Amino acid sequence: MKFQWNLILGLIFALIVAIFAVVNVDSVKVNFVLGYTEIPLILIILGSALLGGLIVGMFGILRQYKQQRHIKRLEKEIEQIKGEKIQESPKETYPKIEKTINAEGEK
Repeated sequence: MKFQWNLILGLIFALIVAIFAVVNVDSVKVNFVLGYTEIPLILIILGSALLGGLIVGMFGILRQYKQQRHIKRLEKEIEQIKGEKIQESPKETYPKIEKTINAEGEK
């Protein structure tokens, strides 16, 4: 359900940006460090929105990658702890069994 709401909100935002860009079709002077050029404002608006989306997407992918690595590390740690418990269990269990047998035998 969350994905659907995100998709709907993304489409609404894209529609607002598109309408805003179409309304602003005048050419503007853009200052690059090495020179000037005139570009239609619609291209600047759409380019900025696209670049912003790419940057946010890259940060999202990076965050997801880090989370997956962290999950794998925790899963390995869980398996290691389980292995240690399995190895320790018989050592702890046998003395308890022997004590129980001895206690019952003495009665």
